[in-house]
Amino acid sequence: MQVINNIHNQLSHIEEVKGGSVVTPLGFKAAGVHAGLRYNKKDIGAIVSEVPANCAAVYTTSHFQAAPLKVTQDSIQKEKCIQAVVVNSACANACTGEQGLKDAYQMRKIMANYLQMKEEYVAVSSTGVIGEFLQMDKIEKGIHQFIFDDKPQSAEAFQEAILTTDTVMKKCCYSASIAGVTVTMGGTAKGSGMIHPNMATMLGFITTDVNISSEVLQSSLSKVIPISFNQITVDGDTSTNDTVLVMANGMAENEELTEDHPDYPIFLELLSVTCESLAKQIAKDGEGATKLIEVKVSGSKDDEEARVIAKQIVGSNLVKTAIYGSDANWGRIITAIGQTNTAVNPACVDIAIGNIIMLKESEPQPFSEQTAIDYLGQDFIQIFVDLHNGDGKGKAWGCDLSYDYVKINASYRT
Repeated sequence: MQVINNIHNQLSHIEEVKGGSVVTPLGFKAAGVHAGLRYNKKDIGAIVSEVPANCAAVYTTSHFQAAPLKVTQDSIQKEKCIQAVVVNSACANACTGEQGLKDAYQMRKIMANYLQMKEEYVAVSSTGVIGEFLQMDKIEKGIHQFIFDDKPQSAEAFQEAILTTDTVMKKCCYSASIAGVTVTMGGTAKGSGMIHPNMATMLGFITTDVNISSEVLQSSLSKVIPISFNQITVDGDTSTNDTVLVMANGMAENEELTEDHPDYPIFLELLSVTCESLAKQIAKDGEGATKLIEVKVSGSKDDEEARVIAKQIVGSNLVKTAIYGSDANWGRIITAIGQTNTAVNPACVDIAIGNIIMLKESEPQPFSEQTAIDYLGQDFIQIFVDLHNGDGKGKAWGCDLSYDYVKINASYRT
């Protein structure tokens, strides 16, 4: 992953598209409607490409993968491309046995018939309560209400339809020049609780008009996931439905990208920036969260160990509650580092919260408690750790742990 870290530091080819979304790349449309799965909010949505799109996906590592994941895997395996993805909220269709799998396939069939395309061109995704069956009459009703277009309102309707306990919609859009052609990438995601991906209930959908094969796209996504979505945690729980799906329809008509193409690093950066943006938005919107926490670790044996340490720190309940209470208790950071199975020299560790140095070569440093309280009162907190034990670097993102997290999850089904 050092290659990607170097790209992050060196490239400036990526431009943010203000107001952009999953329908900004050429050839993509979206829709979202209220089908009655939830009381009064949009609850089923879809993204459609004008032409079949090469695709890549990663899924939860949970032993209990939900039925929709199996259907999507079947579609991708058979065709290596998809043209539409349909997503419902309110019900995860997970741990629902043979009936759940039949329902997921039926959901795919209804969508394919509505769009008059092959069933295998449709991916399926669900999020919500585990162990409940889909209300298929409402699913069918919702799909038949879809009116697709590429207006911002349609993208927003899709974004709303996939939410559960999220308090805000997550989206981003970026562009870059590849082989002399402008290509665009848009993304949206949902996730607020049960977030501890190994690639929780977390879904991410990315569209792009770049011309790239499914094989190279999958390889690229596999490189980016470990330093983006897999580096966020809200509560340490991995769910049954985690999916990140990328669709590339080639309508920008750039020269096909291969990993040997001179502009491939630009595409890799484009994908990395998109995934990192969505990942950080999920972490910031953690259930009950009041602060986004970013942990940066340097000086580790390698990048992988740096990422392990960063995620251990940001996932520590003691660190999270200290940040919530604006308590500069750096001992909790040391405790989190000490739990990891990584190479650490306990005699030469530096720790800083913001620009306040608290530990230097494992020696406590004097600092103003009031200055620390003032800094920790902000809504974006950075923690820096230098292990002085190598060249590895890594980042992770999470949120504080508040009283509201317990309130939200104590009554999730009711």
